[in-house]
Amino acid sequence: MGEKVTRKYFGTDGIRGRVGEGNITPDFALKLGWAAGRVLGEGRGGKVLIGKDTRISGYMFESALEAGLVAAGMDIRLLGPMPTPAIAYLTRTLRGVAGIVISASHNPYQDNGLKFFSANGDKLPDEVESAIEREFDQPLQTVGPAQLGKVRRMEDARGRYIEFCKSTISATMSLRGLKLVVDCANGATYHVAPDVFEELGAQVVAMGDEPDGLNINRRVGSTSPGALMETVVRKDADLGMAFDGDGDRVLMADRDGNLIDGDQLLYIIAKSRLEQRCLEGEVVGTLMSNLGLEHALRELGVGFVRTQVGDRYIMERLKRDGGILGGEPSGHIICRDRTSTGDGIVVALQVLTAMKNADRELGDLAGEMRKYPQRLINIQMDEQRDIIGLPEVQDAVGSAERELGESGRVLLRPSGTEPLIRVMVEGVDEAQVTSVANRLADVVRARIAG
Repeated sequence: MGEKVTRKYFGTDGIRGRVGEGNITPDFALKLGWAAGRVLGEGRGGKVLIGKDTRISGYMFESALEAGLVAAGMDIRLLGPMPTPAIAYLTRTLRGVAGIVISASHNPYQDNGLKFFSANGDKLPDEVESAIEREFDQPLQTVGPAQLGKVRRMEDARGRYIEFCKSTISATMSLRGLKLVVDCANGATYHVAPDVFEELGAQVVAMGDEPDGLNINRRVGSTSPGALMETVVRKDADLGMAFDGDGDRVLMADRDGNLIDGDQLLYIIAKSRLEQRCLEGEVVGTLMSNLGLEHALRELGVGFVRTQVGDRYIMERLKRDGGILGGEPSGHIICRDRTSTGDGIVVALQVLTAMKNADRELGDLAGEMRKYPQRLINIQMDEQRDIIGLPEVQDAVGSAERELGESGRVLLRPSGTEPLIRVMVEGVDEAQVTSVANRLADVVRARIAG
């Protein structure tokens, strides 16, 4: 592991915030487009793809990025509203030098963000982001009139991506006879996901498919799965799936309306890959992955490792160790043998494949993984302080771990974005888990107050 690179603008998942505040402004996007064009084009120009989700501010940032990139001599392909993984895929297949996503993923419409993909459809390396930041701080100089970039709207982006999604499963697999509820979160999958599943033969009940620029993720999608769960039961569907605003996450619901989270989906895909003898390496989760996932995989003889929270760290570990599957409880799952980034539609298709191969329903497959009771308590602080390292807190953690034994887990971690300490306890017995979590939280609160 090399030294951690400190960046001024880029976070672990691009640049994100409230529209009109901080760096989420059109003048910042224009300068960032220019700086990125200078670094990525290396003075020779090249093609950059720009896609966005459905939030109203996307128009503004698309225009600003376009102006900056053209000023740096870069050609542009405008994709319009498209899922984040579609932009990664199209960047790779169209031999672009980079792809840019304008999205704040599962956040409300008031937020937006900018995320870059490399020519390979991966996230930009730290050193490239650092180079863009250094260039950003230089005066903006436009290339000569004859070297200015050209802009073209890519009319067939949607169709290309739909065909790619279908190509990730067997050409002979049909979804005929299945009734599916597809919740698009009023986001980027609204004109893609329903067609993918309909073209494969399913009867689709679409919801969250009428974006107006302001309703992305509002009471629908993977951040509000209650709407999906209720609709599956009301429509007597076989199952449902809910994407987030930019389409890189998915949660599902079985025919009884029970929510199937990312840990359970990851288990289903891993077991299916194992049975098909195409599972490579260990499965990668995060510090927040349910202990039940780890134990269920262990019973299958499958290794499981944890990383920091964030798909960036999951991908790094998969690449390092040659693994193909990783994910988070939120439904951000990477099937590296199918695509280069988290992709909600592709993940849903892998789960449906597992169901077809096993000839079993979603609820039955998910039920093979026992989710351990989990209690998460967020404790506010006035400012970021190292509370976790204090001897009294460490003693309390040790006591909690001894009480839970090998059938439980304790995790204390600071929030990366807020002055919060997150106390998480898992175990076999729900009453014990709640009691241990409350006692541990009381110790943390006392140290913050004292």
